[in-house]
Amino acid sequence: MSKAPVLNIHIDGAARGNPGAAAYAYVICRDGAPALEEAGCLGNATNNVAEYTALLKALQRAAQLGGKRLQIHSDSELLVKQMNGEYRVKNEQLKDLFAEAKELCRQFDLVTIRHVPRAQNSNADRLCNEVLDGACPPGTPAREAKSAPPKHRLSAREEMVRAEVLHCLQSAAQAWSHGDPRDPKPEQVWEQLWSIMEENNMLRR
Repeated sequence: MSKAPVLNIHIDGAARGNPGAAAYAYVICRDGAPALEEAGCLGNATNNVAEYTALLKALQRAAQLGGKRLQIHSDSELLVKQMNGEYRVKNEQLKDLFAEAKELCRQFDLVTIRHVPRAQNSNADRLCNEVLDGACPPGTPAREAKSAPPKHRLSAREEMVRAEVLHCLQSAAQAWSHGDPRDPKPEQVWEQLWSIMEENNMLRR
């Protein structure tokens, strides 16, 4: 059985003022498919918070894609060495982000995080700066950074369940589009979704 393909991911976070107007970005490269890019404004935050946010967003997206093996590139020496156990996490704000990142990493077969020079992280860096130049002018509070209302931030467990549910639905949709629309039966898909939710205590009775 062949190994799952490796997703190559570049992440970056930036803050102008530190703390100041901040943004995150990631680029996910997949064999035979266009690169996936995302960037967003965080309002006022530190550079390190922005870097960790980029990591969390990338891990969540990789899970949604069904990725199993990740190679993550970051130009933040602090983040890389903390995630690899070379540095302790002393900042209280970063401790929560670090713990969430570690929890998300557990759902993959392999996660490698390596440090690269900024020149080798240029696409993610460019996306961050484009967001800061446009959507995040200096002094913009977090609540004004996006036009849409803020979404509930899912916990690591909720993200894992969401990824499982999406994978189940995507598999069923793919099977239906290439064969008998009754195989798998809708009832079977429903039972599988129910089982995922029930096993993870996501059902309120």
